[in-house]
Amino acid sequence: MPHVLVLNASYEPLGVVPLRRALVLVLENKAVSLEESGAFLHSATRAMAAPSVVRLKRFVRVPYRGPVPLTRKALFARDGGRCMYCGGVATSVDHVVPRSRGGQHAWDNVVAACRRCNHVKADRHLRELGWRLHQQPAPPSGLAWRIIGTGHRDPRWLPYLQPYGADDAMARIDGGALSTAPVAN
Repeated sequence: MPHVLVLNASYEPLGVVPLRRALVLVLENKAVSLEESGAFLHSATRAMAAPSVVRLKRFVRVPYRGPVPLTRKALFARDGGRCMYCGGVATSVDHVVPRSRGGQHAWDNVVAACRRCNHVKADRHLRELGWRLHQQPAPPSGLAWRIIGTGHRDPRWLPYLQPYGADDAMARIDGGALSTAPVAN
């Protein structure tokens, strides 16, 4: 099912919701459709353009948001779905400093890895293997990461995410081209 970007009344990105939830917000006059996806939804009496971006009519106060949660989808988005050791297609998560040797499950110690590299590395340190990381792992920052980290992306969202760090996030993910392809699970 397609997903829709939800913006606050101030155009601040709040999150991503399923198309059905966004449609309910628009029909209940709680939100306005800013971008359409090009698809149409039909009922018995009318046809309506499916939204891609909606803006709430009333401002919603958002409590303090801590750091971006470390999830598999967000990690693969940060690393662009590529192995941080060899650059191949990543299929697993690896701890740079293994947990068995005191490493933490935190943004600066977790990277995406291909199956082969993860198996070869096992529970050893990088210096034991003579390996280096392509990029130093770091926690993502900015509101755009909360949206991009969900794994749902749409090119129509980019203008609304650019003021919140989307350019930096997208450059790190895939060279700046916003892809509609799903992020690997």
